[in-house]
Amino acid sequence: MNADLHIHTKESDGCLSVEEVLRTASELGLNLLSITDHESTSGAEKAQKIAYSYGIEIIPGVELNTFYQEEEVHLLGYYKDIQNDQLQERLLQIRKERTLITKLIVEKLSQNGIPINWEQVMKSASRDGVICKTHILYALYNRPSEYGRINWNEVASWFKPGGIAYLPYRGNPYQEAVDLIYSTGGFPVLAHPGLIRNKSMIKDLLTYKPVGLEVYYGYWDQRETTVSLFEEISKTSALFSTGGSDYHGFFSPVGIGQVKVPEKCVMDLKDYLQIE
Repeated sequence: MNADLHIHTKESDGCLSVEEVLRTASELGLNLLSITDHESTSGAEKAQKIAYSYGIEIIPGVELNTFYQEEEVHLLGYYKDIQNDQLQERLLQIRKERTLITKLIVEKLSQNGIPINWEQVMKSASRDGVICKTHILYALYNRPSEYGRINWNEVASWFKPGGIAYLPYRGNPYQEAVDLIYSTGGFPVLAHPGLIRNKSMIKDLLTYKPVGLEVYYGYWDQRETTVSLFEEISKTSALFSTGGSDYHGFFSPVGIGQVKVPEKCVMDLKDYLQIE
């Protein structure tokens, strides 16, 4: 089984449409995907309707931005049935709140001399999806004549603590997000733990309630070492492991299907969700 359990589309902050993701995955020989857009299930729902024509099975999912001990933590939620009113109402609320934060970030950038405005950022966003930091990056990337040569390391520093555009979203505490996913019939998975700055808090995140751990991931550097570390942590502290590319587009370190996800991860997830 060739699977990728972490993919984004234009329904949130990816650069490919649902159809383009499915077509690419099919051409690469993948037969199972999870569309995990930020705070939106519309991509997963669209994929479920047409995936059969590409010979691909879909596990619907979503990715949530959460906050824990002054750090942004991402949480994946996997579902058998993602049509849940409580979930959808909360996702809508978070999308609105995060979009407002992004608008404030754009204002901060403009005040610091970065030639960017809200209209430019909105051009790459979906009509009903969250507008987030990635859309700011798309706006910069799509206007090279205006911004000139872009130092992406410098741009990344804008959004970190102490940066000119650092404005974290604190409206979705990690514990509440875990509870939301469980209460709406899903399974929560701590996403890309290697990107968490404060590694000492990972144990706390895994012990609040039993969750999965995204072990297999396309980190920019030290990939094998990082994956091996979290394989060991998962054995003792997580219900089971998952993995995926976290593909967004040209900012992603790896492409669709380029992270090898062991078949056991897929079967463990399907068994938990009771997907035949």
